[in-house]
Formats: sequence, C-alpha cells, structure tokens
Amino acid sequence: MSAVGTLALLQARRDRWELAVWIGGIAGLGFAAATAISTQFGADNERAALITVAAASPAFLFLRGLPDGISTGAVTFFQGYSFMAVLAGLMSTFLVIRHTRDDEDQGRAEFIGSTPVPRPAPLYAALLLGLSANAMLALTVAVGFIAAGLPVRGSLLAGAAVGGVGLLFTAAAAGVAQIMPSARSANGTAAALVGVAYLMRGAGDSLGTPDQSMLRVVPGWPSLFLPIGWGQRIRPYTDTDLSPLLVLTGAALVLAAVAVTLRKGRDLGDSYIHARDNGPERAGPGIRSVMGLAWRLQRGTLVGWCFTAAVLGLVAGALGPVIRDALVGNPSIAELISRLVPVKANMIDLFTTAMLGLGGVMAAAAGIQAVLRLRVEEVEGRAELLLSVPTPRIRWLTGTLAVAALSTAAIPVITGAVAATVLAVSQAGGSSPDIVVAASLAHVPAALVFPALTALVFAFTPRLSSPVGWAALGVALVLAQFGELLGLPAWLRDLSPFRHSSAMPVETFNLQGALLMSGTALIVAALAGRAIYRRDLAVP
Repeated sequence: MSAVGTLALLQARRDRWELAVWIGGIAGLGFAAATAISTQFGADNERAALITVAAASPAFLFLRGLPDGISTGAVTFFQGYSFMAVLAGLMSTFLVIRHTRDDEDQGRAEFIGSTPVPRPAPLYAALLLGLSANAMLALTVAVGFIAAGLPVRGSLLAGAAVGGVGLLFTAAAAGVAQIMPSARSANGTAAALVGVAYLMRGAGDSLGTPDQSMLRVVPGWPSLFLPIGWGQRIRPYTDTDLSPLLVLTGAALVLAAVAVTLRKGRDLGDSYIHARDNGPERAGPGIRSVMGLAWRLQRGTLVGWCFTAAVLGLVAGALGPVIRDALVGNPSIAELISRLVPVKANMIDLFTTAMLGLGGVMAAAAGIQAVLRLRVEEVEGRAELLLSVPTPRIRWLTGTLAVAALSTAAIPVITGAVAATVLAVSQAGGSSPDIVVAASLAHVPAALVFPALTALVFAFTPRLSSPVGWAALGVALVLAQFGELLGLPAWLRDLSPFRHSSAMPVETFNLQGALLMSGTALIVAALAGRAIYRRDLAVP
C-alpha cells in the first residue's frame, strides 16, 4: 500500500468515532425531516400552504432555502438542505485542518516527515479521507431519505448535493491550512468561510422572486457565488440540473491543486501568513494577571467573531428596504402572510428577529471556542507552566470563563447595533433602534449556558470537552429549529436553551426564561469551578 493510503487509513482510524457521529447525525437529521414532512404535511394542500408562506417570507427564505414545489421530497430538501450543508462543511474543514496544520503544530507531522514519504503526503491523505468521508456522507444521506420513502433518484442527488458541498470545503480547508500560521487560526478562518457561504446563500434566497403560483422561488444573485447556493440549484426532486454538481466537483479539484502547490512551496511548520514570533521582553500590565492573559490569548479570535457579527447585522439591516419594497409592491403577499403566519407583527420585525436569533447561535459558538482554549493550553503544556507558580486553578478557569462571557455578550450586541443602525439610516421601518438592540441582548442568557457546560465537561473529562460542547450546540439548535416539525414532545424541545430566548421584537421579553438560563449558566459554571480541583492536568 502506498504511503498516502497508509496515512489515510491512520487518519481514518483516529477519527473513526468522530466521523461516525458527524455522518450519522447529518443523515439522521435528513431522515427525521423527511419523516416529519410525510406525517405532518401528508396532503398536497398542507405542503402548499407551508411553501406559500415560505415563498412570501424573506426571513423563512434566509433561514431555510429555496422552495421548489410541493412534493414531499422537494419540501424536505427545502427544509433541511441548508443546515445539512453547513454541518457537512464544518465536518470537512475540521477534519482536514486536524490532520494537516494541527499535526504540524503538535509535532506529529515532523515524525512523518522524517520517513521517506513525499512532503505533501499527509495533505494528500487528508484530502483522500475528506473525499471518502463526504462520499460516505452522500450515500448515508441518500439512504436516510430513501428509508423515509422519498424517490431513489432524487435522494441520491440530494445526498450528492450535501456531499458535494462538503467536498468543496475539504479542498478549501486544505488551502487555508497552508496559509494560516496555526490550527486555531485555520479552524476559525475555515469555519468563517462556511458561515459566509450560508449568509450569502441566505441573502440571495431572501432576495429571490416567487413565481405566480408562490410555490417556487428564483434566487437572487448573491447565492450564485458560493457552494451552498450551488448545491440547492441541483433541485433533486423536481427539474434536476446536474451542472451545479459539476461546478462543485470542478471547484474542489482546483482548490485541492492550489493547496498542494502551496504545501510544496513552504517548509514544515511555516505558513504564508506569519505569526509574530517575538514579543516584548517583559509583560505589560495588562497580562500580569490570569484574566489579562486570557484576554490576550482570546482577543484576536474575538475580533474575528465581532467582524462576522457585524456582517450579519449589516445583512439584516440592508435587506430591510428590500422587504419593505416587496410588501409595498405586492399587497397580496402581505395579506397572505397576515393570514398564514400566526404571529401578528411587522414583516421587517419578523426578519430582524430571525437574524438576531442567528446572532445568539454565533454567541454560543464563540463562548464554546473561548472555553476550549483551556484545553489547547493544557495539551500544549503551557497550562502546566502557568500553574507551577502560585496560580489557583479556579482563577485559571474563571479568567477564561469571564472572557467567554464577554464574547457571548459582545456578539449579539454588535449584531443588533449594526442592524439597528442600518435599518434607521435606510428608514425601512420596524421597531426602534433601542428595541432592536434590546432584542439582541435577549439571546445572551441562553447562549451563556453553552460555555458553562463546556467548562463543566472540561473540568471532569477534558478529552470530551470539544465534542460535547459542539454537540450540545448542534442538538440544541436542532431541537429549537426542527423540534416542532419533527413532532418532538414539548419537554424535550424545552431542553434547548434557545427555546427560552425571547423572540423580540416580535414577542415580549420573557423574564422568567432569561432568569432560568442565567441561573443555569451560573450554577453550571460554579460546578465546573469546584470540579477543576479534583483532577490532575491531562495529556492529549
């Protein structure tokens, strides 16, 4: 067996359980969505009502995707594809960077390089593993759809659409791993690319034009430029178009070739964007405390999250005039929405509420990432040096938790402030700027639960802190977004912290839910602080 094949098998063995969870979870979500659509919207008129509301609602189009008919398969693909594509992209980017840049950071790539294998062999192996994982994902998604009773040909194409997006992000992450100076920066950049692809797809879909039947929407131009938008244009259950699948495959091949070329042009451990090697001889006043050190380590990541939050707020505000003009020019759509949407609210407020909810999810993700920095410091040996001086473990943990809480609060505020400013300047209507900012803050208590939970897992079982933290966020998001559609019991849906966030400005502020989530976050964080004393420093 060639060196590349051997390395790919070794990488697959390291990731066998993690990949099984990713692939099984994504395919399970597709199966559950298809089953729910078949049972809860079994009649054509029920599916037509759902699609008509979606086609008339830019917020629905932004979050879900493009309506394309009323068949069970078409409605299932509309409801689940965008979310599944995002998960496929994240799976692929984390996979590639873990076996390229992270292995270089940890010194494992140096051992491989000491053997007689080509310099880019680990990258070839990671690309091969990414290809295999996404092929398995495509097949598993298709099998799940077929098991739910959807047409075989359409299900195979729907699986290919999800796998094709994952394949393209595999190649994109391979290039990012060559450019960025560390695994942390590479993971952040690659995840941001997935987020931008989702936002661009959402912007293009929300600007789409419904046809006369209100059962199909032609997307706007922004969704033409990034892969998640390409994948949904395959239209697997209606008028199939295979050209987007060819575009995804061709773009992946080009990006993979670029990544290999970049790898051949740099030394092991080097990068095309260089980190600052030397700092000042003595620490400044700001980093002479554990809190200051935590802030210094996290500030670059926080800036990246804040920039993404500002982009989300800009999109939310910029689409306000578009929604207003669409309603003014189509009074029938406004009337239809008022009849079919149970919440009586301004359409711009509905869209703003949906966008601020995304900001809350981003805030939770930022908090989780901040807490996981503790694991990196521990694995790479820096925590041992820090704790060898008179530094209490509780202070080490709480310093990072404080920065995580700051990140969790800052992102919704920035999203709301930018959205409110743009809406006010454009005079698009909707709620006043102070209400929009307050609405963004309403998502902070629920978001704080996730970094606290991640810290608790880190305190007990550090190896599981990353998978459990991200899995908790994914499960909570599925319960909040799809729980009702999947017919899950109310008690199970209420386990998601996002269910207790106030959907302001459409709803009134839920003080009880905010207090419950804030109290839960504080109690879990306190348990983490107590538990951190009970274990030794861990190794990889």
